[in-house]
Amino acid sequence: MATDTLGRRHLVGATAATMAASSRALVHQALAATGPTAADAAVASALPRLSTQLDRLAELAVHVGLRPAPGQEVVISTPVDALPLVRRITEEAYKAGASLVTTLFSDDVATLSRFRHASTESFDKAPDWLYGGMGKALADGSALLFIVGDDPMLLSGQDPDKVARADRASARVYLPALQPLFTFEINWTIVSYATPAWAKAVFPHDAEDVAVGKLWDAIFAASRIDTPDPVAAWQAHNKALAARIQYLDGKRFAAVHFRGPGTDLHVGLADDTVWTGGALKAKNGITFNPNIPSEEVATAPHRDRVEGFVRSTKPLSYQGTLIDGIAVRFAGGRIVEAKADKGQYVLEKILDTDEGARRLGEVALVPESSPIAKSGLLFFNTLFDENAASHIALGQSYNTCFVNGTALTPTEMDAKGANRSLVHIDWMIGSRHVDVDGLATDGGVTPLMRTGEWVG
Repeated sequence: MATDTLGRRHLVGATAATMAASSRALVHQALAATGPTAADAAVASALPRLSTQLDRLAELAVHVGLRPAPGQEVVISTPVDALPLVRRITEEAYKAGASLVTTLFSDDVATLSRFRHASTESFDKAPDWLYGGMGKALADGSALLFIVGDDPMLLSGQDPDKVARADRASARVYLPALQPLFTFEINWTIVSYATPAWAKAVFPHDAEDVAVGKLWDAIFAASRIDTPDPVAAWQAHNKALAARIQYLDGKRFAAVHFRGPGTDLHVGLADDTVWTGGALKAKNGITFNPNIPSEEVATAPHRDRVEGFVRSTKPLSYQGTLIDGIAVRFAGGRIVEAKADKGQYVLEKILDTDEGARRLGEVALVPESSPIAKSGLLFFNTLFDENAASHIALGQSYNTCFVNGTALTPTEMDAKGANRSLVHIDWMIGSRHVDVDGLATDGGVTPLMRTGEWVG
């Protein structure tokens, strides 16, 4: 899970990406009970159906995703364009009993100004005071809600070295601050908003208003907003994911094997792992959905037990660069060869982030029948794209993938084979042409996926 998707996920993928974006240019503001803005009026008057669907998305974000407890504070991190949804979520959170809702806004224009005009030295800096405040809010028990929708191509024309340095600087300060998130001390969630820049990246040949409408339709379908009862639909979906997890946990696989064109990969699993996906229970006792949407079940590879070669089946969108045709070879758990048909330089920069960036922190299984896969779209957003196909993630492991994981210390996780890194980057390796088997410790083979779908 965003982590990623990481609810589990995204933590350093989708989640951390949002925080990294927010760290570039944030305006801190507590939303006041003021009247509708021009953006609100535009939504209500031009697109009545959209206004209704945004109401349903806000309800889902609060009552399925975040589920704040009475008296709990809520922090929202969001692009400025998402204000119509922010206002709805804020209202729903207060109705649900939140004691205070505070919003941090990021602005793509201000972010771009930094990369165009700031001194070279500034890209090794990050606002530790901001993450210090965020860390205190989370340590005090605040719930955290991310809205994603930033322009995925914003930094496509900028110096990749500056982008990498800014990301590393942000990671150094947000990782300690967000520990209550990573260790699931608190409830948190990620939802999305169809900004014009994001919509044009997904639908470049359509007029902006048409592109935004198409992206909203895709978001609503993937998030089950277009069902008669979204809350009931998510309850059923969580139940199905829980049944899949129970089956996989019962098998106690030692490894997962992927076979297909350009792929023959053995992913050995870490010791004492469990599978996870859908709804999770935080240490504060609240059951929440960290990623909306979410279609995966995932677990933790052993950092030293990955062997073979693998080729990506979908492009990876990373900080404005599209990395396509990724092909890597693992030996002893580490990537020893890496190529890409497009975006090779950026891929190399990712792998050079730290030692853990060349090892795996997650392996996840997603069927071809997922709503996101069926859309046929590349969303340029990890929250969605990771739910379109089975995938692996470079970098950080997550403690929720271990037995009693939230009680483990970093040293204890290391002993079980978990990976450490400043990054957690998911990329897709599954398709209808890739078969997946579970491998037992005694060598037994259990078919898990054929032609992209679950077996049984």
